[in-house]
Amino acid sequence: MLWIKAFHIIFVVSWFAGLFYLPRIFVNLAMVPVESGAERARLLLMATKLFRFITPLGVLAVGLGLWLWFGYGFSGGWLHAKTALVVGLIAYHVWCGVLLAEFSRGASTRSHIWFRFFNEVPVLALVAISILVVVKPF
Repeated sequence: MLWIKAFHIIFVVSWFAGLFYLPRIFVNLAMVPVESGAERARLLLMATKLFRFITPLGVLAVGLGLWLWFGYGFSGGWLHAKTALVVGLIAYHVWCGVLLAEFSRGASTRSHIWFRFFNEVPVLALVAISILVVVKPF
Protein backbone atom coordinates (compact mmCIF):
# COMPACT_ATOMS: atom_id res chain seq x y z
CA MET A 1 0.00 0.00 0.00
CA LEU A 2 2.92 2.38 0.54
CA TRP A 3 3.77 2.22 -3.19
CA ILE A 4 0.17 3.13 -4.03
CA LYS A 5 0.30 6.00 -1.54
CA ALA A 6 3.61 7.27 -2.97
CA PHE A 7 2.30 7.23 -6.54
CA HIS A 8 -0.96 8.82 -5.41
CA ILE A 9 1.00 11.72 -3.92
CA ILE A 10 3.15 12.05 -7.06
CA PHE A 11 0.10 12.21 -9.33
CA VAL A 12 -1.76 14.58 -7.00
CA VAL A 13 1.22 16.98 -6.96
CA SER A 14 1.49 16.80 -10.77
CA TRP A 15 -2.24 17.32 -11.26
CA PHE A 16 -2.22 20.32 -8.92
CA ALA A 17 0.73 21.86 -10.76
CA GLY A 18 -1.39 21.83 -13.91
CA LEU A 19 -4.46 23.13 -12.08
CA PHE A 20 -2.35 26.01 -10.78
CA TYR A 21 -0.95 26.92 -14.19
CA LEU A 22 -3.87 26.36 -16.60
CA PRO A 23 -6.06 29.15 -15.14
CA ARG A 24 -3.01 31.42 -15.20
CA ILE A 25 -2.89 30.88 -18.97
CA PHE A 26 -6.59 31.79 -18.99
CA VAL A 27 -5.71 35.10 -17.29
CA ASN A 28 -3.29 35.85 -20.11
CA LEU A 29 -5.78 34.73 -22.77
CA ALA A 30 -8.43 37.03 -21.30
CA MET A 31 -6.00 39.95 -21.60
CA VAL A 32 -5.12 39.28 -25.26
CA PRO A 33 -7.41 40.85 -27.87
CA VAL A 34 -9.15 38.39 -30.19
CA GLU A 35 -7.43 40.08 -33.13
CA SER A 36 -3.99 39.19 -31.74
CA GLY A 37 -3.67 36.02 -33.77
CA ALA A 38 -0.17 34.68 -33.06
CA GLU A 39 -0.13 35.40 -29.33
CA ARG A 40 -3.63 34.05 -28.86
CA ALA A 41 -2.86 30.92 -30.88
CA ARG A 42 0.30 30.27 -28.83
CA LEU A 43 -1.57 30.63 -25.52
CA LEU A 44 -4.39 28.40 -26.76
CA LEU A 45 -1.88 25.77 -27.84
CA MET A 46 -0.19 25.90 -24.43
CA ALA A 47 -3.52 25.64 -22.60
CA THR A 48 -4.75 22.78 -24.79
CA LYS A 49 -1.56 20.76 -24.39
CA LEU A 50 -1.51 21.36 -20.64
CA PHE A 51 -5.15 20.33 -20.27
CA ARG A 52 -4.52 17.13 -22.24
CA PHE A 53 -1.46 16.44 -20.12
CA ILE A 54 -3.05 16.95 -16.70
CA THR A 55 -6.27 15.07 -17.41
CA PRO A 56 -4.66 11.61 -17.19
CA LEU A 57 -2.69 12.78 -14.16
CA GLY A 58 -5.95 13.69 -12.43
CA VAL A 59 -7.50 10.36 -13.41
CA LEU A 60 -4.51 8.49 -11.97
CA ALA A 61 -4.53 10.60 -8.78
CA VAL A 62 -8.23 9.92 -8.23
CA GLY A 63 -7.93 6.26 -9.20
CA LEU A 64 -5.07 5.64 -6.78
CA GLY A 65 -6.96 7.59 -4.12
CA LEU A 66 -9.91 5.26 -4.58
CA TRP A 67 -7.56 2.27 -4.31
CA LEU A 68 -6.30 3.65 -1.00
CA TRP A 69 -9.84 4.33 0.13
CA PHE A 70 -10.90 0.73 -0.53
CA GLY A 71 -7.67 -0.57 1.00
CA TYR A 72 -7.84 1.41 4.24
CA GLY A 73 -11.58 1.93 4.51
CA PHE A 74 -13.72 5.05 4.51
CA SER A 75 -13.87 6.35 8.06
CA GLY A 76 -13.63 9.68 9.74
CA GLY A 77 -15.29 12.97 8.99
CA TRP A 78 -12.02 14.37 7.64
CA LEU A 79 -12.10 11.81 4.83
CA HIS A 80 -15.68 12.74 3.96
CA ALA A 81 -14.66 16.41 3.75
CA LYS A 82 -11.57 15.54 1.69
CA THR A 83 -13.68 13.48 -0.70
CA ALA A 84 -16.09 16.38 -1.14
CA LEU A 85 -13.16 18.69 -1.95
CA VAL A 86 -11.77 16.18 -4.47
CA VAL A 87 -15.17 15.98 -6.17
CA GLY A 88 -15.07 19.79 -6.29
CA LEU A 89 -11.59 19.66 -7.88
CA ILE A 90 -12.85 17.22 -10.51
CA ALA A 91 -15.67 19.66 -11.29
CA TYR A 92 -13.11 22.50 -11.43
CA HIS A 93 -10.99 20.47 -13.87
CA VAL A 94 -14.01 19.84 -16.10
CA TRP A 95 -14.93 23.54 -15.88
CA CYS A 96 -11.41 24.39 -17.05
CA GLY A 97 -12.08 22.24 -20.11
CA VAL A 98 -15.31 24.12 -20.76
CA LEU A 99 -13.54 27.47 -20.39
CA LEU A 100 -10.79 26.31 -22.75
CA ALA A 101 -13.41 25.38 -25.34
CA GLU A 102 -14.94 28.85 -24.96
CA PHE A 103 -11.54 30.46 -25.56
CA SER A 104 -11.00 28.23 -28.59
CA ARG A 105 -14.30 29.42 -30.08
CA GLY A 106 -13.55 33.04 -29.18
CA ALA A 107 -16.65 33.02 -26.99
CA SER A 108 -15.15 33.78 -23.57
CA THR A 109 -16.73 36.84 -21.99
CA ARG A 110 -15.05 36.79 -18.57
CA SER A 111 -12.42 39.35 -17.62
CA HIS A 112 -8.85 38.65 -16.61
CA ILE A 113 -9.82 39.78 -13.10
CA TRP A 114 -12.45 37.02 -12.89
CA PHE A 115 -9.82 34.49 -13.98
CA ARG A 116 -7.42 35.79 -11.33
CA PHE A 117 -9.96 34.83 -8.66
CA PHE A 118 -10.78 31.57 -10.45
CA ASN A 119 -7.04 30.82 -10.38
CA GLU A 120 -7.04 30.74 -6.57
CA VAL A 121 -9.57 27.91 -6.17
CA PRO A 122 -7.07 25.03 -6.39
CA VAL A 123 -4.76 26.79 -3.91
CA LEU A 124 -7.56 26.97 -1.35
CA ALA A 125 -8.49 23.35 -2.03
CA LEU A 126 -4.88 22.23 -1.57
CA VAL A 127 -4.60 24.04 1.76
CA ALA A 128 -7.87 22.53 3.01
CA ILE A 129 -7.07 19.01 1.79
CA SER A 130 -3.55 19.10 3.24
CA ILE A 131 -4.86 20.16 6.64
CA LEU A 132 -7.57 17.50 6.55
CA VAL A 133 -5.11 14.72 5.64
CA VAL A 134 -2.35 15.68 8.07
CA VAL A 135 -4.29 17.01 11.07
CA LYS A 136 -7.47 14.89 10.69
CA PRO A 137 -9.40 17.46 12.74
CA PHE A 138 -12.61 15.40 12.92
